[in-house]
Amino acid sequence: MNAQRPRQGQIEISGGGIQFDAAMIADAFALDPATVPGLMRDGKITSKCERGEGEDAGKYRVTFWYGDRALRLTIDEAGNLLSRGSFPVQRKPRVQSA
Repeated sequence: MNAQRPRQGQIEISGGGIQFDAAMIADAFALDPATVPGLMRDGKITSKCERGEGEDAGKYRVTFWYGDRALRLTIDEAGNLLSRGSFPVQRKPRVQSA
């Protein structure tokens, strides 16, 4: 991971992964950007990154989930935002082990 955090609205891609400005995520979930890192550490905001193949090679689709909402961002290899969507989701309840 980079020692520096991305500036507002910025997306950075490096060998350590993809870093997003917390304000991009916070905006989709009506949160204070300062709360995003803690919510991610606590597993309350989760994410999944998918690398494009075939005609989508060179693109990434990153989805963040928080509560009953999701944020989906599509970016290129340079970190340029290609599309953004926020939508409601139904989360499956977690199975508690005995």
